[in-house]
Amino acid sequence: MTTLLSTQALQLETSHALLFQDISFTLQTGNRIGLIGHNGSGKSTLLSLLAGQREASSGTIQVARHCRLQFVEQHLPEALSGLSLSEALLDAIDGAADRQWQVDSLLTELEIDAVTANVPVRSLSGGQHTRLLLGRAVLRDPNLLLLDEPGNHLDLPSLLWLEAFLLRWKGAFVLVSHDQRLLDKVTQQSWILRDRTLHCFEQPCSAALQSLHDADQAALARRQAEQGEIDRIAASSKRLAIWGRTYDNEDLARKAKVMQKRADRLKQEQTVVTEGVPWRLHLRGQSSAANQLLRMAQLPVRAAPDLDVLFQVDQFAVRPGDKIALLGANGTGKSSLLRMCWQAMEARADADNAMQGIRFHPTVDIGYYDQSLQQLDSHASLTDALYPFVAHLEQARTALARRQALISAGFPYHRHQQIVASLSGGERARLLFLALSLASYHLLLLDEPTNHLDLQGKRELALSLAEFEGGFLMVSHDRDLIEQSCREFWLVRDGRLEKWLDAESAYQRLWDGRANQKTLTPMHALGECRDSETSSDVIVEQNIMEQNLQRLCDLEALLDADLARKPRHQKPQQQALWQQEIRQLYAELKLD
Repeated sequence: MTTLLSTQALQLETSHALLFQDISFTLQTGNRIGLIGHNGSGKSTLLSLLAGQREASSGTIQVARHCRLQFVEQHLPEALSGLSLSEALLDAIDGAADRQWQVDSLLTELEIDAVTANVPVRSLSGGQHTRLLLGRAVLRDPNLLLLDEPGNHLDLPSLLWLEAFLLRWKGAFVLVSHDQRLLDKVTQQSWILRDRTLHCFEQPCSAALQSLHDADQAALARRQAEQGEIDRIAASSKRLAIWGRTYDNEDLARKAKVMQKRADRLKQEQTVVTEGVPWRLHLRGQSSAANQLLRMAQLPVRAAPDLDVLFQVDQFAVRPGDKIALLGANGTGKSSLLRMCWQAMEARADADNAMQGIRFHPTVDIGYYDQSLQQLDSHASLTDALYPFVAHLEQARTALARRQALISAGFPYHRHQQIVASLSGGERARLLFLALSLASYHLLLLDEPTNHLDLQGKRELALSLAEFEGGFLMVSHDRDLIEQSCREFWLVRDGRLEKWLDAESAYQRLWDGRANQKTLTPMHALGECRDSETSSDVIVEQNIMEQNLQRLCDLEALLDADLARKPRHQKPQQQALWQQEIRQLYAELKLD
């Protein structure tokens, strides 16, 4: 493979900390790499360095002459906000009117209709923003994409579209993401940024994380053995030193110094182990003897009282211990339903609640995670922001409980008087989770709880929710979290709320355009034929066979790779889906 980009001894030091050091790697054609790491570890910063948007403190970055690199950031440039979506795409190729046909073809690939193409960029949803950013990059005919969390804030249909796009992409890419399912499906290598260095694995995300865990365990065992030897030598040195002083024996004193130097040298050369994560999430719940915690009947869901109805809830209830995922495309009203439930709970007026179609059991304690993180008082200090969540504790230990909890969550004592408004999104999310963990609830309403969480945080949340003794109703697009922690699935579709008992059926119902995806032109192919006068319809016809063959090869490669793993790391359910699609493709291609 041909080298596109390489780095040597890359280091970046910010005003408050050393972010990473001595990072060296080589990027080659065809590489499909997932860049993983905790929030604040420097993933986005590393991409911006590679894209030439900022300079490293030391080290070198060499970009090959034939490398056509495009950096797909998380946010659209402000200069595009006044343009229509179609104009923003054309702007990526300097407004060349003779290439309008290419933009039109790309709109089809992006699954954007003519009406949406003329909508101002500032009015687009998060999923449409992602498609626009990818489209602008592809129009510049890159062979290397740097993707900075393109899955953030996407609904399930958009996530599945993104997954399909990356599977079809023939160039190289580096993908920063906290979606483990997406990383497992579309990447072949993993770079894990941790402890200010980069760990590289020729494996997708899950297998790479397991390999890193195994390496951590081996390093810990080596360090413990080394520490035992250091302690033994140090004890012997101390004993000889005492004997030397007691018996005035210079030879023993000299040997004691030699042994102490040896112990110091071993200490310097001791195996380094990971610093680990600063905080473990644990949500405490409590069961209830009530028959129903929450009941909704004939409830019209609106984003605001004076706006149109988004969907209708006929007869639905949340019972003690229920673990429910609320699914649906962006804009269908899922968050509005949770917000209405919380507002009804805060009103504490049973009669009004019944009129609105929402009724809670009078003894239920409810916690609410708002994706906008407005549960926390922006003007309060960190300790004061926690008070409403721990006010039920004994007054004598409330202040101490808050201080200890903040320190354990990675907020040192000198920051406890910091104002909430000054926190980053990730820190504010961590503070809200900390606040919820200090209390104990019968029912949790969780609105997009993974938006600001890294992979470790998502695993902590999934484990905590799986062990949660109370019930919860959760809006999320994170498939791993949904499948690991939920047992019931409510789906908002076509103005109604439906109940499903398994996640896969709900996903299929949600994205009913999945079967049509196979007929779309691969996005990278559009760049290859930009000088052609062929219409988009002809392009689609010419590429159907190639697309199906490529998809077949990709599926067989994914299946072979999964079967090659250890049995406990395999995904039988996903294998069955791959095998079913392979059989369908064989039939369509008449290869049976």
